Amino acid sequence: MSRITIDEVKHVANLARLAITEEEAEQFQHQLDAIISFAEELNELDTNHVEPTSHVLDMNNVLREDEATKGLPQEEVLKNAPDSQDGYIKVPSIMD
Repeated sequence: MSRITIDEVKHVANLARLAITEEEAEQFQHQLDAIISFAEELNELDTNHVEPTSHVLDMNNVLREDEATKGLPQEEVLKNAPDSQDGYIKVPSIMD
């Protein structure tokens, strides 16, 4: 017996704003049933002595410190801009 009905598949598709055919609903029913079966197999594992982890590898934060630095001079930035006006980069309007 399937753990998910075609009506439930259609309901989830509707929530996701997806239009699916009857054939697709049946196909998704079988695929989702396989996923649920696999998740149930994982629930059978004994994890009592396994510490919760956020990552499978023991990693430390390897990012550099966030330090503010002086940026480029305005003249140099504007030199690379295709068009500028009054010290600003001019871009095409996106609104009429």
